[in-house]
Amino acid sequence: MNLLNNSVSRRSFLDLSARTVLASGAVASGFPAIVPSSVFGKNAPSNRINVAAIGTGRISRDHDMPGVWKHDTARIVAVCDLDDHRAQEAKTLVNNYYTKQTGKPYDGVRVYNDYREVLLNKDIDAVIISTPDHWHAPIAVAAVEAGKDVYMQKPASLTISEGRAMADAVKRTGRILQIGSQQRSSAQFRYAAELVRNGRIGQLKKIYVGLPGDPSGNEEPEMPIPKGFNYDMWLGTTPEVYYTEKRVHPQVGYDRPGWLRCEQFGAGMITGWGSHHIDCSHWAMNTEYTGPVEIWGTADFPKSGLWDVHGIFRTEARYENGVHMVVSNELPNGIKFEGTDGWLFVTRGNYSVTASDPVNKAGNTKALDASNPKILESVIGPSEVHLPVSTDHHGNWLESVASRRQPIAPAEVGHRSCSACLLHHATMKLKRKLYWDPKTEQFKNDDEANRLLSRPQRAAYAIKPVATAKAR
Repeated sequence: MNLLNNSVSRRSFLDLSARTVLASGAVASGFPAIVPSSVFGKNAPSNRINVAAIGTGRISRDHDMPGVWKHDTARIVAVCDLDDHRAQEAKTLVNNYYTKQTGKPYDGVRVYNDYREVLLNKDIDAVIISTPDHWHAPIAVAAVEAGKDVYMQKPASLTISEGRAMADAVKRTGRILQIGSQQRSSAQFRYAAELVRNGRIGQLKKIYVGLPGDPSGNEEPEMPIPKGFNYDMWLGTTPEVYYTEKRVHPQVGYDRPGWLRCEQFGAGMITGWGSHHIDCSHWAMNTEYTGPVEIWGTADFPKSGLWDVHGIFRTEARYENGVHMVVSNELPNGIKFEGTDGWLFVTRGNYSVTASDPVNKAGNTKALDASNPKILESVIGPSEVHLPVSTDHHGNWLESVASRRQPIAPAEVGHRSCSACLLHHATMKLKRKLYWDPKTEQFKNDDEANRLLSRPQRAAYAIKPVATAKAR
């Protein structure tokens, strides 16, 4: 199923990318032959969505690739990672799955080490972006410009500026992009949002968002860059710093990677889990395409060590509708909605995406609770607000790719959720109250705060241009 458009801009991109790849000496060879339809069942290969996985670490292996390969409407035909060892292991993982599924030896997965080569392949319809956070937006922009549809792990971006560039690129190209905010495909989060929207707890007044925490770490010595790992490209837009294993990912196994705790590559749990819970909070109060107008709070940051994302924190925000949000790692992991007539609490329960998710399962076994049990027995009437239903986040994306209808977590919504998280991070850093204009996506009369909307980018990997709301 080839969903690429043949516009002049598309050809121009391919021509430019081809020159880049040829100049680097990396020339793509022939693509694996399409296997007979009898191997895969009722869905003929010509109707199947060919998917490439970009970034093949923990979240890709445990969540994203399995979430796609279980659907007969799609096939993972390529894997890409800057660490060749991981790329080869991903190839084996996918080939073994299809071998087991079909009962026949399968070797139809191609390996790439540079996402730009993936985007040059016209036989690839869509990509899964499961890279570290700082690579999300740059690859997404390049992918949609190349005519690919995208499933992208949250958070949407490293900065608000990059997120705006990503959302604008998706709108401009008309591609499908699903943010990996899979809580939208969990029944309890949708039901909680519907209960709040339909007034079952009265007028919403306050939201408490509880997030996990992250430990600090020790100083780590410089180490030799592993063979087969393109560390310079892995750093991407961010500054050059020496290689040490705990800054990147384990060389053996797929435990939780160290980059998650380095501010160079992300903001910590405020975007890591905040992108989930703040997104669902926006869903419940119908603020998916806007954001808070005031943000304030405090946070502790490590004074030494390699891992330097925020520690204990409590930040707060007020929305134009008057709702007051409190976000802290000292609250129970989940979302508590308080209204004039009661409260609701929703969490994942005992569900986790990967084995190393920082979730206290023993303390989060009740997925949905309320001040009055009768609230949870409420039936949403036919004339009331019904939110879109998805029971499978990757499946919802594949359906959208085929139908060209928007997925349950589209680009603009993901950008706004991530932006709200980054606003909380900004107040942590500046240690004062901030005033935000969701329409212009600028802080009000605050040049110091507005400098946090973007970061300097290394030219070789920069989004060109890095769009800002002010420039639109």
